[in-house]
Amino acid sequence: MSADADTSPGPGGPDADGRPDPRNSYHDNQQRLDQGMAVMGGIAGDVTVMIGTSLDETATDHIVKPRLREGPYPADDVHARLRGFVEPPAYAQCRKTLDCHILLLRAGSGSGASTAAFSLLAERHGVGGITGLDSSDDLARWRPKEGRGYLLQGLSLSGAASLGEVAVTALAALLRRSGAHLVVTVRAEMALPGDTAPWQVVHRPPPSAEVATKRLNAMIKAGELTSEQGADTLGHLASTDFTGYLHAHPMPSDGVDVAEGLRDLVVSGKSAASVLDELQTGSPAAARKALAESSHRADSLSLMAAISLLSGQDRTVLEEFSAILRPHIDERGGPAPVTAGRPERIDTRGPVTEGPQTRRDVLGPAFEDRLAAVGARLLPPRFERYPVQPVVFSGRHRSDALLRCLWLDYEGMAGLLWRTLDEAPHRSGIELTAGQAIGKVLAHATGPDTLRQLRPFAASDKRWRRRLVAYALGEIVQYPALTGAVLDQLRQWSRATLVTLRCTVAETCAGSYGLARPAVALKLLDAVLDESDKDLERGLRTAVSFALSTLLSEDANHAAVLDRLREWQGADPGSQRHAMAVHVIESMSQTAFPRPGAPGVRRVSLADLLVNHREPAFDLVVAALDDPATHEVTATGLSLIESDPDLRHRTALPHFLASLSGTARSHRGVMRFALRRHRVRTAPPAEGFAS
Repeated sequence: MSADADTSPGPGGPDADGRPDPRNSYHDNQQRLDQGMAVMGGIAGDVTVMIGTSLDETATDHIVKPRLREGPYPADDVHARLRGFVEPPAYAQCRKTLDCHILLLRAGSGSGASTAAFSLLAERHGVGGITGLDSSDDLARWRPKEGRGYLLQGLSLSGAASLGEVAVTALAALLRRSGAHLVVTVRAEMALPGDTAPWQVVHRPPPSAEVATKRLNAMIKAGELTSEQGADTLGHLASTDFTGYLHAHPMPSDGVDVAEGLRDLVVSGKSAASVLDELQTGSPAAARKALAESSHRADSLSLMAAISLLSGQDRTVLEEFSAILRPHIDERGGPAPVTAGRPERIDTRGPVTEGPQTRRDVLGPAFEDRLAAVGARLLPPRFERYPVQPVVFSGRHRSDALLRCLWLDYEGMAGLLWRTLDEAPHRSGIELTAGQAIGKVLAHATGPDTLRQLRPFAASDKRWRRRLVAYALGEIVQYPALTGAVLDQLRQWSRATLVTLRCTVAETCAGSYGLARPAVALKLLDAVLDESDKDLERGLRTAVSFALSTLLSEDANHAAVLDRLREWQGADPGSQRHAMAVHVIESMSQTAFPRPGAPGVRRVSLADLLVNHREPAFDLVVAALDDPATHEVTATGLSLIESDPDLRHRTALPHFLASLSGTARSHRGVMRFALRRHRVRTAPPAEGFAS
């Protein structure tokens, strides 16, 4: 915070009013703060105060829910996946095979095998009874822990090699004894031992027309469409145009796209022809054709690339990005061709009308005309902190198809897009949009440099760039074949000397990656903090705190997070692990963790732990009372709970304190706490028990 000295009334000035000079009043009054803000004296006028991170550190903290998990799937997630589910042709055979407690489901990509697997397991164990397994797990060594439905998506080559009749038979016996069932999805081209044939079923997708019908009926049932609108959509679906389209596009996702297109048709008044056109323009072939037609126009290519990478961003953000990218694309063409001894000027914005006096179009086409030329459109404005008018392509999946083609099929284009992202000023939300878009592209890339190209942004000192990498990795890891490569990369970065790389690992755990693999995420966070000779840097503490908060947003992860915090509490007092544990305990005891103002998905207080996770919370409190660094703040936190009648009742604190006293003989910190509390309670009028 700064003030302009020239505008402040000086001593004896017209506004002094006989008051003493403030500079003399506070001459010997000094404060030192580790962080925060101190204000002394009066303030007149407007003051702008920046607290926390710099503007460069602002970033989107949105959490993307994972599609692929290694752990329990939330019931509402499974329920949403099964909305409009249509049984595939081999579904009855799958049911019969799963009676043996294990099913190897062979399927092609995008055929809906995973949805069928969820349905099969939900029939046996309910939507809340399904647990995902790591695709790299060796099933010959894996053991079911409880009577649930287990799903392994995308069996690895090594996992397939370990399966055989003996191994599968033994595994089926273990599943039967546990009351569990296992479905393994296997790529159609992957070879399996021939003696596993009794457990194999070949999956074929249900007709896309049936999927579209079921999805539309689900929309009507959910109230998203009125009965009249539903009848209109089903009528269009039965028309020759749409039946022909679905006959040529047989995958379940095609049926979903048609249903959503028909919903838009009746809700927003689109024409059937425009819906069909949008469905067609999202194909890879349409993307290649559009790029070939614009290959000589830098303005069109730069705009198409901007919309593909930043779909849904405000028009001003896309114009800005396109303007920065355009000269880079211009440079790809090299010098202009020479005609009659002089270079010929090529206008990349369009043809120039030649006449007696050549006129140049210095204004160029309007932005909406440029959008129409590349098949994009403006969406209606929405109002957040300021009005936003998003830009999107008209065709479904057109952004994904165009960006994938640009990035992977044209030499040097990926580098130009990275360069433009690096040069463009940060705008709110681009890290989420660009990160997910890049992740989808890299999931289809090949070669050893696929993930290495993320390193410059992962090592950046700007948080939004690290968040972009986190979103990209969170998207890449949704593809089972790439989970191992992503984990190897994160392990390398988690041990890096460069702090920003370790921050990126923590940011990645603070998202879909962490929610999908909580056990792995906690191990990575432990490795990130493995620097005993350095102070816990603010950026790293913020990133790890955000990751822990993200994990705590799902109840299933609480026990594991609290156990890890207890381990860190017992670490060497000079280590980053211990510093992190102290930070978390202090936050929970004083207000909530993460602290107000810090990025976080769910704020958790000490009282919340005592109510919802009593046993792991008990162990954590014992460790915190035994630690001199957290003894006082933990005692104060317990005192605050006891002094609030509602919290005291909700947490059943008297029973908790009685259990705590039972451990006093073997825990010096607990003994100190119990004795002091006894003295305070038996002394005259003093209240509370924390000094």
